[in-house]
Amino acid sequence: MAMPLPSQRSGGRRAPMADINVTPLVDVMLVLLIIFMVTAPLLTAGVPVNLPDSRAKPLDQDKEPTEISLDADGRIFIAKDEVSEDALAARLDAIAAQSGEGDPPQVYLRADRALDYGRVMRVMGELNRAGLNRVALVTIGDE
Repeated sequence: MAMPLPSQRSGGRRAPMADINVTPLVDVMLVLLIIFMVTAPLLTAGVPVNLPDSRAKPLDQDKEPTEISLDADGRIFIAKDEVSEDALAARLDAIAAQSGEGDPPQVYLRADRALDYGRVMRVMGELNRAGLNRVALVTIGDE
């Protein structure tokens, strides 16, 4: 014998259902929970780096930076003037003296990629000795 459905009890009229079927909602939430549990550890994987705190000031845009370039032959240029390696220290001292006792001027260092690392480090050492510590290494984007 078949049992009558609840909608068939009231004669020909159907009564509105007062219940909300939450089963599909629970199923979706469980699937999302599993997805997040699986992907969350993957998002944090990487190289652990302890980043330093910095109290760096923004760059002064009013002052023109000093550009030092090293070409592929190892010649040194300050702005567009060629400087010998012997005269480099004196020129850097003059640049540091022009800035006064305030912040040292910003220096942009451009070096050819074919240069020896030691050659570039000698110039950076001279910059450090002269007190020009605000050095930015200039590169170009991917070719």
